Amino acid sequence: MLDNLKKYHIKLASNSPRRRELLAGLGIEFETKVLPGIDESYPDTLKGEEISLYIASKKADAYRTTLQPDELIITADTIVYLDGLVLGKPHDAADARRMLTLLSGRTHQVITGVCILTASQQRSFAVTTEVTFDTLNEEEISYYVEKYHPMDKAGSYGIQEWIGFIGVTGLQGSYYNVMGLPVQRLYQELRKL
Repeated sequence: MLDNLKKYHIKLASNSPRRRELLAGLGIEFETKVLPGIDESYPDTLKGEEISLYIASKKADAYRTTLQPDELIITADTIVYLDGLVLGKPHDAADARRMLTLLSGRTHQVITGVCILTASQQRSFAVTTEVTFDTLNEEEISYYVEKYHPMDKAGSYGIQEWIGFIGVTGLQGSYYNVMGLPVQRLYQELRKL
């Protein structure tokens, strides 16, 4: 599959083990290449999908000057979005508990922006998934934060972990998008190259 990609050396620009696992699931050969210190700030005027698309494109731009003619770079950025508020990676355990308390008993959006960059083109897209949480009590939230240390996850949770098993009551859209990479849509976009 994806024979059209054989002419490229594919690089995933992400430290996320979940993104590496998901991209590997497509059956394509790739390596990871991460540039340190990429600024992930964005203008206050951006909302929802605009934010994750902006950051994914900003990450891709950082690779543009060193991009080889046979390279294909994939960048991504995932945000958790609740009532116009971006819940990023928590600063500490207290911040993680605060975010999970906000998400408890509510529906939020998980939005991933993806950018595919080659020497001749750039393709960007965003995928949104609606996730509904059951009401979580303080003990459940503390247990999850202490046992799973979700400090590297937007919104302070991984749907594939314990909290997803006991807390997620509804999902509309891509499960894999909530993990950090909408692989079905990525596959469709890679086929078009």
